[in-house]
Amino acid sequence: MKKLLYIATLFVGAVIVMSSCNDNDDTWSEYQTWRINNYNWYIEQSQRTNPDGTKYFQELSPSWYPNSGVLIHYFNDRTQTEGNLSPMSTSQVSVKYKGQLYNGVTFDSTTVDTDDSVRTFSLDKVIDGWKIALTDMRVGDTCEIILPYAVGYGIQGSTSIYPYSVLRFGIKLTDIPEYEIP
Repeated sequence: MKKLLYIATLFVGAVIVMSSCNDNDDTWSEYQTWRINNYNWYIEQSQRTNPDGTKYFQELSPSWYPNSGVLIHYFNDRTQTEGNLSPMSTSQVSVKYKGQLYNGVTFDSTTVDTDDSVRTFSLDKVIDGWKIALTDMRVGDTCEIILPYAVGYGIQGSTSIYPYSVLRFGIKLTDIPEYEIP
């Protein structure tokens, strides 16, 4: 009897795994055009140059997440923020931001609030791409970041973000209310 229960459990587990694989295949196929457009736009942005021929974005790939990467472009003179605090991965940060899909559609922003508000987040609660970018920033920095889907909302997406979405954010780090959260 125990052997039959064990076999039935294995069978149910196999069916669940196979159906979840089929869901991923369905998502992969369903979003094929979206994936291709996002990928091509990301490559285009990674090759973007300034008028003087230098790269517009630098790629960040932290040692704690070596196979990841985000593109970042600072708008401010970083010598002006030298010496300011940079958040740790356990810090709480206050930011102004605007999040867009590759096609320019805004999905979230602090600028839609009437008072151009600041939002505060704990870095251990945000998507990996934000964590990568913000731990490189200093209080007072303003930048644009481009996140591949793997460090954004991945193959699942979210309410207003399709699966496989490359994301663009404009971010200003305004404060680090809690530098280290235990």
